[in-house]
Amino acid sequence: MRVVIGEDQFLLRDGLVRLLEAHGMTIVAALDNGPDLLNALVTEKPDVGVVDIRLPPSFTDEGLRAAIEARRQVPGLPVLVLSQYVERLYVNELLADGAGAVGYQLKDRVLDGDHFVDVLRGVAAGNTMMDPEVVSRLFTHNTRDRALESLTPRENDVLRLIAEGRSNSNIAAELYVTEKAVSKHINNILAKLQLPVSDDSNRRVQAVLAYLRH
Repeated sequence: MRVVIGEDQFLLRDGLVRLLEAHGMTIVAALDNGPDLLNALVTEKPDVGVVDIRLPPSFTDEGLRAAIEARRQVPGLPVLVLSQYVERLYVNELLADGAGAVGYQLKDRVLDGDHFVDVLRGVAAGNTMMDPEVVSRLFTHNTRDRALESLTPRENDVLRLIAEGRSNSNIAAELYVTEKAVSKHINNILAKLQLPVSDDSNRRVQAVLAYLRH
């Protein structure tokens, strides 16, 4: 798997390179600023990009802007944001195109290399992989619309786990229910959110976007 890294902190950037190479990945570029990151994402078209939000030159949102622009030029380009901050606006912008293949993980919660690699592979495979802490903080401060308010507590649990990138089997194990029950809950969620008929993976992404936007 080919990876582009955008991270300005040398030790973290070097650590990511070593970690991912140890798991058999190829680092095609490891960069410390937004303009170079955008160029690498667009020209190299990696299997996934690992992007810090705040990069030089202004240390505001260059990494995020580079990721969004790269996905505009290369639709569906997988991107995993690795940040110190939980920002609802950043999550919304990252998910706005509804294409999936995005993730948002907090730096201070990356304590397990194998888990991080699994998340990265999930994003590369087209999944939406949100750090549970990101989901929890956004959920706590969300203003729920009527469609979301119509969800039952169990449906909310299922949608929260979907937002974390869990599969139906993982959700079933987490909630101690059958996969058939999970599928029923998901169908109810999609119906209540009135999502247009499309492929199941896209509808799941749209459900996550609706969940995190409100």
